[in-house]
Amino acid sequence: MSPARQHRERFAQAAKPDHANPIVAAPQGEGGQEPALAIVTASPARLHALQHAALAAVDDPGTIDPALGDGPDAQIQLRLVHDMRRLKGIQSIEKKIEAKREMLPAYRNWVMARVTAARETGRAVADGVIPTIMVWLIDVGEYRGALELAEYMLRHDLPMPARYQRTTAALVAEEIATAAAKAQAAGSRFDLNILVDTKILTADADMHDQIRAKLFKAIGMETAHDAEAGKIDAFGTALEALRRAQQLDDRVGVKGRIKQIEKALEAVTAETAQNTPPAQGA
Repeated sequence: MSPARQHRERFAQAAKPDHANPIVAAPQGEGGQEPALAIVTASPARLHALQHAALAAVDDPGTIDPALGDGPDAQIQLRLVHDMRRLKGIQSIEKKIEAKREMLPAYRNWVMARVTAARETGRAVADGVIPTIMVWLIDVGEYRGALELAEYMLRHDLPMPARYQRTTAALVAEEIATAAAKAQAAGSRFDLNILVDTKILTADADMHDQIRAKLFKAIGMETAHDAEAGKIDAFGTALEALRRAQQLDDRVGVKGRIKQIEKALEAVTAETAQNTPPAQGA
């Protein structure tokens, strides 16, 4: 067996998922959790080489360069290669999501260490791992964790890998809005706080109007449920969001819903006026 082959097999073994730890880090020393892995100081050139080697290996594992070393950065990149190859072999979207849920805990320490280091130093280096984990978190419904990683990427102006064909803000806004639309179409509720936080996080970002319209539609549709449940103040919020969605994209499909809410608001207003006793001395 050649040295290069031995090197690849060693890292393939290291890349096997370890599901013992959850993706959310516990405080150091609490509950037997291990602290986050230390980040190995690496030059931009080395990180660039790691990323390209990892992405190339997704299609051809023989392209991994054994000269990249065996530190935590290399190990996590190669773990991602291993997992992406596994996902490529799964045809069912449902099974892909199940696989991602199983894979995510293996990245917890490295991701937490990278984000923590950036907060402490104010510096971050682009890589293919964190944006990929961000997307996987959205796929499995862990929206709060995804928004935390999105905030990290936007704060440091880090790019998405080219394969996603969207900016961080556009991807997060569209994918979360789409998830909300699916839940709403099935008669389920979606976390309004997640939608509002997504809107705030991406408010200043440039993206296609159609994407932002989807997000405003999701907010309006979700708020409309609160209005219909008796929260009078929610009528105005729902109409504002839906009208904004319509303004951004006249094909977003909210005209009928706007009319329904307007009629409901008129009925509630009339009923309130009828039941309000006249002021004394009137």
